[in-house]
Amino acid sequence: MSSMFEGYVSSGPAYDEMFDNDALRPPYLRLRSSLETMTTPDLIGRVEALQASYLDQGVTFDIGGEERAFPLDILPRVIEMDTWTTIESGVQQRVNALEAFLADVYDAGAVFDDGVIPREVIATSSHFHREAANVRPANGVRVHVSGIDLIRDNAGEFRVLEDNVRVPSGVSYVMTNRRAISAALPETIAEHRIRPVAGYPQRLLAALRAAAPAGVTDPTVVVLTPGVYNGAYFEHALLARTMGVELVEGRDLECRRGRVMMRTTKGLEPVHVIYRRVDDEFLDPVHFRADSMLGCPGMIDTARAGNVTLANAVGNGVADDKLVYTYLPDIIRYYLNEEPVLKNVDTWRLGDADAREEVLDRLDELVLKPVDGSGGKGIVIGPRATKPELDELRVKVLEDPRSWIAQPVVQLSTVPTFVDGELGPRHVDLRPFAVNDGNRVWVLPGGLTRVALAKGELIVNSSRGGGSKDTWVLAGPPVPAPVTVPAPVLVAEPVPADEPPPSPPPSSPVRSVPESAGPAISEMSQQQEQQQQAAVIPC
Repeated sequence: MSSMFEGYVSSGPAYDEMFDNDALRPPYLRLRSSLETMTTPDLIGRVEALQASYLDQGVTFDIGGEERAFPLDILPRVIEMDTWTTIESGVQQRVNALEAFLADVYDAGAVFDDGVIPREVIATSSHFHREAANVRPANGVRVHVSGIDLIRDNAGEFRVLEDNVRVPSGVSYVMTNRRAISAALPETIAEHRIRPVAGYPQRLLAALRAAAPAGVTDPTVVVLTPGVYNGAYFEHALLARTMGVELVEGRDLECRRGRVMMRTTKGLEPVHVIYRRVDDEFLDPVHFRADSMLGCPGMIDTARAGNVTLANAVGNGVADDKLVYTYLPDIIRYYLNEEPVLKNVDTWRLGDADAREEVLDRLDELVLKPVDGSGGKGIVIGPRATKPELDELRVKVLEDPRSWIAQPVVQLSTVPTFVDGELGPRHVDLRPFAVNDGNRVWVLPGGLTRVALAKGELIVNSSRGGGSKDTWVLAGPPVPAPVTVPAPVLVAEPVPADEPPPSPPPSSPVRSVPESAGPAISEMSQQQEQQQQAAVIPC
């Protein structure tokens, strides 16, 4: 492994998270020390076993209608405690601002009257649904689960790339990645103090139960999936199983007398909270697509009556709009009276004539994105586009400037990645997941690191050939790598016959709590970590 690292060269101007030129950054000291004890054939064998286990477990994703094993790189990404504290605070701040914004958009609309964001920006968003107006959740939470995409710029600063508060996916890979890497690198895991991720399902279930309609003390929670042919079905099934709730499809539900009922072998049973993984447009054929078979007729009216809670709330997608994203710093200042902890990536709004003129003059230098795109679809990277592609893009922008934003080409940070038997820098992003129970926004320590496996590729989405890494958030400051010191030679001194041999000193047991420990121990360790960080994590 040492020879592999010696041949490692950082990629251009991008910030390398493991190396600062030739120096090793502190979070990776122990990782490097541990990996140096392995041989290349040993590492390759572990990689092959890792891939085989993912295929056997059905940890897959859909690309072009074909199910493939989700690529997992064996080398983890390590984030030190202080850096994570900033990320955590920034994500919490952003979710709180989005909650206030969505509540305002679908009710009083003070944010428009005060000139923070033009009303037409919201009214023209494809994800704004008037059907969600005046639908007030029982505990005021609309963003039960969020995934805020972050990138690290050339200076090493984390910035927000986009918000996902509609139906964010990927958390199942966070949990399965940790289990897989724990099996592949047990000795390396043992040498680090890593914050656990196994408690996510319990946090999510607690937040869903807290969102139950008023007067319901023992709510029935279900996970609503589009079905087995959905690319994220593995995640839907995993979350339902780990939360201990029913996984249902639209055909398993029906609305009667203003309530949602679930068909069971014992008859109809009431449902109080639906963690839905179905897009808004397919959720209720009465209000949205009449041809949809994925939802349940009458669900929106039942939610408006306060008899069922939909998580996440219908209409949240307006906050995912990339044009709305450009206003988020002002929205944070407006609702929270705070400066953003995490900055946006610099962005041009092409609806503005001056900005549009500048961007059209620099199409070959910038990245253009459709405001309602997802999965990397529709993105045009100017420096890599052909002249016909740029000419076509120019026409699209002039026809509908509101549908596009422009950003500079940001060289996403790189992390050493083991691809095709070689170690090389690959670009990564980070999606921290947050759960809001109405009292506090809890951020899963780690999140999903997506990695572009192709050399030089900047788009990390799985649909474009990307994979993932296990993300290790250290539970304390980086610990220096162990230094091997020769053991001293001890010479026993003779003991006088009239003196008893000395008693051995009392030993202090060293206890470690692995991630696979029982629920009580795991919960205790999580509580201790939360108490230690209470002084730096805002509520």
